[in-house]
Amino acid sequence: MPDNYDKDVYPEPPSRTPADNKQTSLPNPALILAKLFYYSVDLPVTKYREWVDSVQSGNKSVYYHQRFRRVPDLTDCEEGDYVCYYEADMQWKRDHKVDQEIIRVLQERMRACHVREGDNGYSQNCLKEVQDFKDASRGFQSRYGDLGGYADARKCLMKQKERMINGRNA
Repeated sequence: MPDNYDKDVYPEPPSRTPADNKQTSLPNPALILAKLFYYSVDLPVTKYREWVDSVQSGNKSVYYHQRFRRVPDLTDCEEGDYVCYYEADMQWKRDHKVDQEIIRVLQERMRACHVREGDNGYSQNCLKEVQDFKDASRGFQSRYGDLGGYADARKCLMKQKERMINGRNA
C-alpha cells in the first residue's frame, strides 16, 4: 500500500492472527467419526481396489477396439444350422453399422469441404469428396436400400438375388 492512503477508509490489518479459543477440552466427535470411517471403510476398499487394478493391468483389453472373427456368410451355412444363421446375421449387422459409419464420415468430409470452399469453389475443389460420397451412397443404397427397419442377412441376400436375376434378364 502507498504511504499516503486514507486510514479511515482502509484500516491497517491486524499484525497477528488471534489464537483459537477452545470452549471445551473434549475432542470433536465429527472428527472421530470421520477418522473411524476412513480407517475402517475407505482405506481397506481403496487398497483392495488398487491391488485389483495392479493385477488386472497385465491383461488389459480395450473394449472399443474389439475385433470379431469373420464368420461364414449366410450362403455358406448348412441347412438347419441355426447357430450359423445367427452368427451370419450378427456379422451382417456389424457390417451394416460399419457401412453406415463410412457413409457418415464421407458425408462429413463433403460438408467440411463445402464449408471450407464456400459456394463458389465448391463444385471445382470438392469434386473428389462429392464423387466418393456418391459412389459410397450408391453402393449402400443398392445393398441396404428398401430393406426396412427389420432388415437382416436373409432379406439382404434375397435382395441381392433379385438384383442378380434382374441384371441377367435385362
